[in-house]
Amino acid sequence: MGKGKTLFWLIPVLLIIVLIPPVTGSVTTREGVFLILMYVTLAVSLNIILGYTGYVSFGHIVFYGIGGYVAFYLMKFHGIHLIPAMILGGVGAAMAAFALGEAVLRLRGAFFAIATIGVNEAVKALVNNLNFIGGAEGLFFNFRIYKAYGGAARAIWFSYYTMAALTIITVIAAYLIKKSKFGLGLMAIREDEDAAIILGVNAKRYKSLAYAASAFFPGMVGAVFFFKAGNIEPHDAFHLIKSIEMIFMVMLGGYGNVTGAVTGALVYERLKGFLLVNPLFKNLHMAISGVILLLIVLFTPQGIIGFIREKSKKLREILE
Repeated sequence: MGKGKTLFWLIPVLLIIVLIPPVTGSVTTREGVFLILMYVTLAVSLNIILGYTGYVSFGHIVFYGIGGYVAFYLMKFHGIHLIPAMILGGVGAAMAAFALGEAVLRLRGAFFAIATIGVNEAVKALVNNLNFIGGAEGLFFNFRIYKAYGGAARAIWFSYYTMAALTIITVIAAYLIKKSKFGLGLMAIREDEDAAIILGVNAKRYKSLAYAASAFFPGMVGAVFFFKAGNIEPHDAFHLIKSIEMIFMVMLGGYGNVTGAVTGALVYERLKGFLLVNPLFKNLHMAISGVILLLIVLFTPQGIIGFIREKSKKLREILE
């Protein structure tokens, strides 16, 4: 394989993972793979703003919640099918990100990170007080809504395949963004924003578009997840811990790298699963993840894939 061929092996690997549950017929495996796909999509999408531009968004889960609420409302009160509702949820999240980006992307470093936390908490408080979308209690589906999908059991499988397709599309889109002129501009901003501006990069527009792109996919993830769950409430839709998990996955695998984000998501899901079922560590999984993240930042800031790429020139060409 030569340079630029990452997708030729990465997509088949993801497809193999996707096919495991239907081949085995295991419900437990399906639920585990669904989480893996969800984590991969969230990590890869966050990497567009965090990895490509260097802007650390601690409140990125806000777009997952916005997309989830938009789609859930459309499905519950207007009977819209999951697919168009999901797309509209993603569009709503992207539009919110673009509008917010006009303000928060003027900030840099820690100021931007803190501002994103504030945005998430502000939106969460707002949703808590909007009665037409359920307020603090949230919204619930009547099981009749799943009749259009062949019943609740088939609806779960439909949501699984939808998440699988969304994951593949997200990975391809993130990779194409990285390899484009737009992606080069984003990475120039990451290395030195002031120098990039001097060289002709429209940093303001590039950052806003990257922020919108990185919000579009989590918005659709939220739509699929809450459709499958059958309910949505502010605490779960805007849970700040999920944002921290997204950052951990990107840093663990290697920021600025599509393969790194995918690897980080895969490793984190397995690690979290192991810790949660272990009586000794089940209440300490976030603390342990924090320690691991600290060690990564101190000793291998480039992450797992970044470390491998640094050590092997041949692998560097296919792990992008």
